[in-house]
Amino acid sequence: MINTFSFTFLLFMLFGLSSGGRVKQLLGYSQHSVTTFGSVRDNIGLCKLRVEIYGYNCEEHTVTTQDGYILSLQRIPQGRSGQTTGDRPPVLLQHGVLMDGMTWLINAPDESLAYILADNGFDVWIANARGTRYSRGHTSLSPNDGAYWDWTWDQLVADELPAIFQYVHDQTGQKLHYVGHSLGTLVAFASFSLQMLLDKLRSAALLSPIAYLGHVSSLLCRIAAEDHMAEAMLGLGYPEFDPKGRGVAILLKTLCKKPNVNCYDLMTVFTGPNCCLNSSTVELFLQNEPQSTSTKNVIHLSQMLRGNTISMFDYGSDDENMKHYGQSTPPAYNMKSIPTDLPLYLAYGGQDALSDPNDVQVLLQDLTNHEGDGIVVQYREDYAHADYVMGVNAKQVVYDPMMAFFKLH
Repeated sequence: MINTFSFTFLLFMLFGLSSGGRVKQLLGYSQHSVTTFGSVRDNIGLCKLRVEIYGYNCEEHTVTTQDGYILSLQRIPQGRSGQTTGDRPPVLLQHGVLMDGMTWLINAPDESLAYILADNGFDVWIANARGTRYSRGHTSLSPNDGAYWDWTWDQLVADELPAIFQYVHDQTGQKLHYVGHSLGTLVAFASFSLQMLLDKLRSAALLSPIAYLGHVSSLLCRIAAEDHMAEAMLGLGYPEFDPKGRGVAILLKTLCKKPNVNCYDLMTVFTGPNCCLNSSTVELFLQNEPQSTSTKNVIHLSQMLRGNTISMFDYGSDDENMKHYGQSTPPAYNMKSIPTDLPLYLAYGGQDALSDPNDVQVLLQDLTNHEGDGIVVQYREDYAHADYVMGVNAKQVVYDPMMAFFKLH
């Protein structure tokens, strides 16, 4: 029998462990990791923790959403040289689920997107979604309140992205370029399909794009969704989906008993075989991630996987859906409604078990009427999900052509 400690270890594997990693370092027990990132990291902002140490100016900002969540934003207004010549177009970076703004800062400055953009003439803004380490505030609720976690990515579309876009636009006086990874792409697609954010947007780059989930090849995700495990977690009293907490340990314990689930290498089972991560990146990642989301959000994603739909949260009965939506079924987000003149850059990988190439092809079919050079699609056969934000060669493979795309728009 595998105990809770073992499953905590497996959880860390899920978010970045390569086979043969050292347990003490991965769990933060080494003297260096505890001193630098363990007990101290939550008491200082991301600017001081990760940006200023490399000689970049960095500003901490906060945004309050219409539904009361107090979000942290970091701004890198210029490159390491400090030069501020000419207009610097703002770029907003939106991370994926179970991540936070550290996503864009994990590697060295010449390999991490936030630094690369700043050094190439962009004004960089880093978002941190509600419930993550730097965005746990609320005007009236505490993370200890179940009501604090009563949201899904629908609320990121309705309340969170609009507040962030408005704030960055007000601060800079310019329209934004947007970069999303994983869930950060889903909330963008949904927003664009509703004609939201467009008046403040120049272009959007979507890395490991998530829209349709019917072909997800991650066995871990498929079993969790099909067995309604997140629903069971919520029923057991875990409204916060805390990857380091007891509820997720119980979920993993159940999953790892399933046939064909190899819990020795959960990273590959979850994301697909990433080609281009190095051990130092993985260790730093594990000292800072993963982050919490709401269990209700995980349920919503599970519904999408089971039904292969892009719809709002299903409350499970005609009456409840009618109460929330005025109709018996959840409204759908129509990807064909995304404006055909919106410049889009999509990058996806052949090994990605979450942004499965077959699902991306379904999405691209919805975008076939997009105007000529207004859509650029990049495919990399050897890339999986994490390579797009932590790959050591991502600058050459993804970021350089993406910046060239931004400069055209």
